[in-house]
Amino acid sequence: MSEAIQPVDFLEKYGTDPAPMPLADAKRYTAALARGRYENFSVVSFLLPRRLHQDFFNLYAYCRWADDLSDEIGDRGRSLELLAWWKEELDAMYAGQTRHPVFAALAETVRRHDLPREPFRDLIRAFVQDRHISRYDAYDQVIDYCRYSANPVGRLILMLGGYREESLFQLSDATCTALQLANHWQDVRRDWRKGRVYIPRDVMAAHGYSHEALADDIRRGAASAGYRAAIGDLVGRAERLFADGLPLADRLDRRLAIDVELFSRGGMAVLDKIRALRFDTIRARPKVSKTDRLMLLLRVTARRLPRPAPRGSRHAQR
Repeated sequence: MSEAIQPVDFLEKYGTDPAPMPLADAKRYTAALARGRYENFSVVSFLLPRRLHQDFFNLYAYCRWADDLSDEIGDRGRSLELLAWWKEELDAMYAGQTRHPVFAALAETVRRHDLPREPFRDLIRAFVQDRHISRYDAYDQVIDYCRYSANPVGRLILMLGGYREESLFQLSDATCTALQLANHWQDVRRDWRKGRVYIPRDVMAAHGYSHEALADDIRRGAASAGYRAAIGDLVGRAERLFADGLPLADRLDRRLAIDVELFSRGGMAVLDKIRALRFDTIRARPKVSKTDRLMLLLRVTARRLPRPAPRGSRHAQR
C-alpha cells in the first residue's frame, strides 16, 4: 500500500480489524501519509539523517490517525470509541501484537529506540479531552492541555535522536507548547466550527472580552478590539515560550538541529503573520507561504551547516 489513504477513508474500506500487512507495505503507507499533508514544513527535511526518516514517518502517522479519530469523525460517541480502540492497538503493540499498518511500522521504531508507552498514551488523552472539554476557564488549563497534546511529540523526537536528558525535554516542552498555542491562535475560526474555544476565559476577561463577544465577531467575520487585545496578549506569551525553547537546537546534532529550529522558526513566523494582521485571525487565517518557508530554510541552513575553510588555511590543507 503506497497510496496515502486517509484515516477516515481507511476505516470505511478496511474497518478496525484490517488484514495483516507486510512490514514493507506498512512502512510505505506511513511514509505516504506523512508526505501527503503538511503546512509549514515537511515532516522530514532533506537534511534529517536518513536513518531517522522512516521513524519520523511512523511517528507522524500515529499522531495523524489519533488526531483524525478525534476531529474527522462526526459523531462524538463514535469518535471516543475509536480513540479507545486506538489505545487498545497501542497497548497490543507493546505486548508484541500488531494488526494495523501504522502500528506494524511503529513497532519497529519503538523497538529500535526503546520508546516508552507514556508519550503515545498522553497524545490519545489529549484527543479524548478534546471530545469532552470545549472551553477553558484559565490559561494554565490550556498549558496543561498542551502538556498532553504537543509536548509528547517533542520528547519522542528527541528520543529518536538519542537524547533523553531532562533539561532538553524541558526546552522541547517550551517549544512544543508554543507551537500548539500558535496553532490555536491561528485557527480560532476552525476550532469554533468544531465547537471548541482555546482562548481562556481569564484572558478574555482581562481584556473585557467574552464568549458571547467571540460569537458576535465570528458572525461578523471580523475581530473587535477585545478580541485583538486578547490574541495580542496570547501571542506575546507564545513568543516568550519560543524564546525559552530556542536554545534546544544549539544542544543537538547539527542535522537534527536544523529540523528542530525550522519548526520553531515556522511557529514564530505564524505569530509574525498574526501580528501583521493586527491580531484579527477571524477575518483571515495567517499562513506561512512557500516563499516564507524557503527563506527560513535558507537562513537556518546557512547558520547551522559548517562553512568551508578559506583556501590556504591550515585547516583546508589537512
